[in-house]
Amino acid sequence: MNTQGITALVTGGASGLGLASVKRLLAGGAKVVIADLPSSQGQEIAASLGKDVRFAPADVTSEADVNAALDVAETLGPLRVLIHCAGRGGPIRLIEKDGSPGSLTAYENIIRINLVGTFNQLRLTAVRMARNEPVDGERGVCVLTASVAAYEGQIGQIPYASSKAGVVGMTIVAARDLASKAIRVCTIAPGIFDTPMLARVSEEARKTLSASVPHPARLGAPDEYAQLALHIVSNAMLNGETIRLDGALRMAPR
Repeated sequence: MNTQGITALVTGGASGLGLASVKRLLAGGAKVVIADLPSSQGQEIAASLGKDVRFAPADVTSEADVNAALDVAETLGPLRVLIHCAGRGGPIRLIEKDGSPGSLTAYENIIRINLVGTFNQLRLTAVRMARNEPVDGERGVCVLTASVAAYEGQIGQIPYASSKAGVVGMTIVAARDLASKAIRVCTIAPGIFDTPMLARVSEEARKTLSASVPHPARLGAPDEYAQLALHIVSNAMLNGETIRLDGALRMAPR
């Protein structure tokens, strides 16, 4: 799909992987809606990026919020691309250091945001895309975000790994489900990327994380995620696949 003149929606678009994707889409001639939490810098960022960007405050677990963001997108034109980056992490162990069981509430919250939120965003977006007239045989493309933790989650990552494994499992089924509507679905599973989620990590820990990547031995740049997302959009044979973007990293237990 050619991004020139299309409308795209990027969840989690006010920072990190999402913001890099917004900038790549704009460079490719798209009009873009940033969907992010009301507490984000989305409004200011949208204003700074020019007339082809809008901000829609949205919690991806809320049907009303997601539909409102989709409404904003459709004011710019038929929605053709979704890049779904919204999500969160959080350490939980089965047995905490004090001997108590891990928090079920915290587990459910991460699953709800990362997995249920992905399903919610995907189902509501697909309904809008299915109404589009096909262009070059396609009505839309959805790019989801998992993580290498879906395959090699580390100690303390049970909720995050569970949620991202769910996104991986969703991908081929969603692609098959939406094939009759000429909508493609792919997922990117990033390794260790230099995003706000890592901002709390010390410089020493960042060096250790960088050294754990075989090649290139560094943190991934958000723009490298965005490059892959835009390639998925442009390559019509990419469908139903989860692509690891990790420099050949395989996570250790801890």
